[in-house]
Amino acid sequence: MKIAIEAQRVFRKKKGGMDVVALETIKHLQKIDKENEYIIYAAPGDDKSYAIQETSNFKIKILKGFTYADWEQVWLPLQLLKDKPDILHCTSNTAPLIGSVPKVVTVHDIIYLEKRCWPVNSNLYQRFGNYYRSWVVPQVIRNAAQIITVSVFEKKNISSYFSLDEWKVKVVPNAANESFTRVADKESLDKVRKKYTLPSDYILFLGNTEPRKNMRNLIKSYSLLLKKYSDAPDLVVTNISEEILSSILSEIDRLSIRNKICLVGYVDFEDLPALYSLAEFFIYPSLREGFGLPLLESMACGTPVITSSVSSMPEIAGEAALLADPNNPESISEAMLSYLTNVSLKHEKIQLGYQRCKEYTWLQSAKNILEVYHSLHEFKKAAVLKVQYG
Repeated sequence: MKIAIEAQRVFRKKKGGMDVVALETIKHLQKIDKENEYIIYAAPGDDKSYAIQETSNFKIKILKGFTYADWEQVWLPLQLLKDKPDILHCTSNTAPLIGSVPKVVTVHDIIYLEKRCWPVNSNLYQRFGNYYRSWVVPQVIRNAAQIITVSVFEKKNISSYFSLDEWKVKVVPNAANESFTRVADKESLDKVRKKYTLPSDYILFLGNTEPRKNMRNLIKSYSLLLKKYSDAPDLVVTNISEEILSSILSEIDRLSIRNKICLVGYVDFEDLPALYSLAEFFIYPSLREGFGLPLLESMACGTPVITSSVSSMPEIAGEAALLADPNNPESISEAMLSYLTNVSLKHEKIQLGYQRCKEYTWLQSAKNILEVYHSLHEFKKAAVLKVQYG
């Protein structure tokens, strides 16, 4: 069987969650499948440190394009005509709209169909991306041979939105990368602390401009926490500019706590385990997620977690995290206070987190995906035989 995998952004330096999922999927398929032939399609990129390598049955083809869209809708289909794979697996929600190759499509979520979740003050590239996905994904889902998604919550969401049969959507969960373990080496920790100018104690929040990440309510809850517990650790926020933070603080009248918030910008993937390990706890009060991979990453690093009681988060976290109402700053504040004042609770959640991570592995996810490939290939062969012999 010849399997093509779209992994357009796998070599880019600043990887998003979907890029990491594609990368881990391919790496673990390489471990378990030595028989089938694979072609990995990617765009040019500079990241060679944390990326895939060719093997005897895995070949990488670099395709150039001007944008994400023309790469996917023009250059990838043209290459597929030459290579003639049996299956095409598209890993990041979208897929070519033309071509006869049976498609497996990983749809991580359909958040981009919910305009209330679009980033505030989004740039042209972000707006184009959301409009592109909103246009492409409904067609892709209806035409795909098999849809893969990452949680039971998202399967129900996708199936309901598009009125799909039960069999059409298969759940294959994500997992934390093997590099996410507790970092104890003082030299490594000091290096990361110095690189990002981290405070001695801090609460960690992985931020961005999307409203669903719920930064406004987080800051409100952190302000409430400081009133109850004046010695609370600083709040470390990634991926947020000074301009955006100042705007939020002004809007919600919280400029007085600016000195307690530390902005560290983009954090390199290899530094994340240390960033988690140094934190007092990790807070993830999102309003909407398809999975919530940082939950498992933090747990794997031995850092207690607070997350939302809605969307996919309770499914992924289980009993290993404190759950709070993301729409209620008081609820989030109380959860933070619980960790700061109850050492035994923190220890309990850390141990439960370690156990929870063991339930999610990339190896098992790769095995599940390989089963999808085989099932689809067998179905395709049976259909051909039926046409030939009636």
